[in-house]
Amino acid sequence: MDQIKITNLEVFANHGVFKEENVLGQKFIINATLFTSVRKAGLKDDLTASIHYGEVAGFITKFMKENTYQLIETVTEHLAHKLLLNFKNLEEITLEIKKPWAPIGLPVDYVSVCLTRKWHTAIIALGSNIGNTKNYLEEAILALKQNPNCEVTKVSDFICTKPVGYLEQDDFLNACLELRTLLPPDELLDLLHEIEGAAGRERLIHWGPRTLDLDIIFYDDLITDSPQLIIPHPEMHKRGFVLEPLAQISPYKVHPLLRQRIVDLLANLNN
Repeated sequence: MDQIKITNLEVFANHGVFKEENVLGQKFIINATLFTSVRKAGLKDDLTASIHYGEVAGFITKFMKENTYQLIETVTEHLAHKLLLNFKNLEEITLEIKKPWAPIGLPVDYVSVCLTRKWHTAIIALGSNIGNTKNYLEEAILALKQNPNCEVTKVSDFICTKPVGYLEQDDFLNACLELRTLLPPDELLDLLHEIEGAAGRERLIHWGPRTLDLDIIFYDDLITDSPQLIIPHPEMHKRGFVLEPLAQISPYKVHPLLRQRIVDLLANLNN
């Protein structure tokens, strides 16, 4: 991805653990690498197709001056988050904040915190088979749309499917959606659990009836296995109620482990 760089922007602001730092202030030096595509802007000489680095520098300066934090870790995290939310063509940012007057009593040029944050693409599967199932799915989608760290970009049709595993229950209404998010996988999972909880979800029977079930199917091309979360979802390639709606919104997505497209996984399942 292309890069726009802002190097050694100086800002006098009030951040630090010690009271004197918060009251008197000190100098900070900021470096930002903005990841975007400049192809369209370069071909058409159109600033609106790029990122206005003057506006970004002004935003950084204003944020640094109008807020006060003890840790530069906090400043850097919050500033990166705000930049990603406020500049539409910004896909990823590497942000470094240097503190040249760090009060450590030793000869040092500066201390700094440097981090990289970006928008991610996640695929979420939705299911419900208790009560007003359509309403539960619609409310879950709305909750994700209203979360400032998420942007719902595609939603499949709602499909009715037979239960799997525990069969003594009603049919399910299922769907899939594509989501752009700033949340890492564990925080996204926490958000999904909050939405399930608001819908009265109870985990009583494995594969049993539920008002709302939200699962992370893919998160970029991440492959991870932890006690809390496995990505890609380990059973998704065996589940028509996942593959069918997923094929509507992302048919040519390649499973990062199986190395097969969603349309092919669905065709194999139906054969």
